[in-house]
Amino acid sequence: MSSLVTRTVDIELPGFGSVAVRLTERGAGRPILLLHGGAGSISVADFADRFAAERHARVLTPTHPGFDGTERPESLTTIGELAAVYAALLETLDLTDVTVVGNSVGGWIAAELALLHPDRVTSVVLVDAVGIEVPEHPIIDFFALDISRIADYSYADPDAYRIDPAQLSPAVLRVMAANRGALQVYGGSMVDPTLHGRLPGITLPTLVIWGDADRVTEPENGRAFADAIPNARFVVMKDTGHLPQIESPAELIQLLWDFAETYATEPAA
Repeated sequence: MSSLVTRTVDIELPGFGSVAVRLTERGAGRPILLLHGGAGSISVADFADRFAAERHARVLTPTHPGFDGTERPESLTTIGELAAVYAALLETLDLTDVTVVGNSVGGWIAAELALLHPDRVTSVVLVDAVGIEVPEHPIIDFFALDISRIADYSYADPDAYRIDPAQLSPAVLRVMAANRGALQVYGGSMVDPTLHGRLPGITLPTLVIWGDADRVTEPENGRAFADAIPNARFVVMKDTGHLPQIESPAELIQLLWDFAETYATEPAA
């Protein structure tokens, strides 16, 4: 098991004051900033453990303010603002040669972070990201789904991951409801009509990874991301849905690591 440390990092963000970010770090080596989706940090925790254990990587998994019982400043309400928080986090931690990986709404944050042209980031990976508007392939109305039905849209094998709300404790249900509320504040309809037109401004090496069975945001949306970002590479994972880090972790680790190593500018520490 790789080392694991959780702490709170206070970030000074112009216009917002101090923003507290809960940050978990695992392992040592090449820095990987791993941004979770709407399910919260639990959706990347096991994957981060495995990544740090199997590769010479320092995997950092922040919790978006407002998720998992953390505080969200009232003025922090958009995906672009979250991206600014994470750009400031990298500055505060004095990290360089970072690969940013984001799943679902985390992928949207990663795209916005890349558009800020952070000099501490070397490469970006979007994993089944939301945010882009493709009229022929609308993103599912996530907020119209109950917990058990979300699995039908999120996994190639839904029954293997389906959650029965009746089996969850009141505390867990409260956290899930709060996460859903924070996601709605930040993400709204899960698309930004301006994003597609801004994506050509990304100059960092970008890998777009999509599960072929994703019904939250279909593979055509991944293709739209890749087509809009200069020189982006597009990879489809077979028998995988919206959460490759849960359904196909070994294959995803290999893809991420090969990409990070290809574009690294510094030896892994």
